[in-house]
Amino acid sequence: MPEGLEIDHKSPINGVIAGYAEQVLICTGKHDWPSKIEEENGGDNLAADLKELFGRGGTYTDPFHNIALINSSLPSSIPPRAEVQSTSVYLFPSFKYVPFLPRVSFDHVQALAKGYLLPEKLHSAHDGLSPVHRDILTRNDAYQSLLHGVQDVTDTLVLICGHGGRDMRCGIMGPLLRDEFEKQLERKGVEVLQGPIQVQADETAKQIEGDSGVEKDTARVGVISHIGGHKFAGNIIIYIPPGKKMADGSAHPFAGHGLWYGRVEPKHVEGLIEETIVKGNIVADMFRGGIDPQRRILRL
Repeated sequence: MPEGLEIDHKSPINGVIAGYAEQVLICTGKHDWPSKIEEENGGDNLAADLKELFGRGGTYTDPFHNIALINSSLPSSIPPRAEVQSTSVYLFPSFKYVPFLPRVSFDHVQALAKGYLLPEKLHSAHDGLSPVHRDILTRNDAYQSLLHGVQDVTDTLVLICGHGGRDMRCGIMGPLLRDEFEKQLERKGVEVLQGPIQVQADETAKQIEGDSGVEKDTARVGVISHIGGHKFAGNIIIYIPPGKKMADGSAHPFAGHGLWYGRVEPKHVEGLIEETIVKGNIVADMFRGGIDPQRRILRL
């Protein structure tokens, strides 16, 4: 590591995680960004748009409903009209994938906020607000119809902080861990998916649901922007999809959860995959915390 940027192996790591109601994972297709991701492309980007709504002083700012924004190296889906610039996002722990957010108006950003990101019910601290203000801060499912192709996430996602533009510890560890996770997941029989998610171009086509037989165990691995705790690099989040099963067919103990690890080195990757993804165990000495489906923080 660069001089003065050593990894902290002494400070307690358990519980060093900021809570969030939803984490918006923006698919940029890039592997690094400015220190403040909202400054990418002169401020013309989805992170900046969402921060305008949910950041300090924003229309939907709510101290009891934190929306976390991070960029990722995962590519966006290709829209039906390829000439239209569009961005895709993952939402966790809702485990939703929103493939098309066209960069032609603010309407789709508003639809994402009102249809998926705002709370269904406000915290009791807001009881004194006027009905109009309460309505502004509350989700409205009708907006979901404005966003086409939204689907459930069924892949395991391994997200690795590689934000070198923010801290070189993450910039160095991120690519190394990405390559090691991809290699070791394949060795464990997990198919590592590459490239953009293909979405049905016919927006009226109905999603096929239900059991379609033996399903492959799949994962996506991506580098992400700052999530806090540079000194604990490498930092990773493993999102286990709600439908994840164990080898015996039982539900994975952490299905629907996001699990945060720190101080991860390439030599730890095979063991983390085996213990957490395959066996459903927590590796205590690297565990920073987690988020369950009810948005509660997990600590040991």
